[in-house]
Amino acid sequence: MDRDITGDGPGAPPLIVGIGGATRADSSTERLLRHTLSLCEARGARTLMIGSAGLDLPLYAPEKPERSAAAVALVDALRRADGIILGTPGYHAAPSGLIKNALDYAEDLRKDATPYLDGRAVGCLVTSGGWQAGAAALITLRQIVHALRGWPTPLGVVINTSEPVFEGASDTPISPEVGERLATMAAQVMGFAAVRHAIP
Repeated sequence: MDRDITGDGPGAPPLIVGIGGATRADSSTERLLRHTLSLCEARGARTLMIGSAGLDLPLYAPEKPERSAAAVALVDALRRADGIILGTPGYHAAPSGLIKNALDYAEDLRKDATPYLDGRAVGCLVTSGGWQAGAAALITLRQIVHALRGWPTPLGVVINTSEPVFEGASDTPISPEVGERLATMAAQVMGFAAVRHAIP
């Protein structure tokens, strides 16, 4: 899902960065995030996915200026993003520690001309083994995005993984309703990102 993301600027397509997954590679969260990014690509976006391997980061410590190569890549991707899609499993009614730690690194953008996630549309995707935990985690994830000055899309998506989600190796969800919700969220991220990208 890592496409050519060179050539940032008003003449290039918007860059949508997907961040998420679980400690287990190729998790349901990661697969759904890949699918959602592919929907953005179909609308003309460049995309970059930072999944579980790219989120294996040291615990964020603001008093320590040293950054791993993965942390530098994450912060650079956030800095360049025109739109963002976050994917997390819902653990105990909250986003996973893996995702929260990754988002804490946005603090490194605090002195940028466009600090944190300011001006960026952020789609929020949560997977969980039940509706209650997923809904609570989605609320918390949206609050984190607000705190980072991002714009959560009007639609956030919760997917109940206690029900069948995929058929075979395809990342496309079985349920047309799930597919429609993801497509709507992708369209909302793209619509906002296209405007942001076009205006210096």
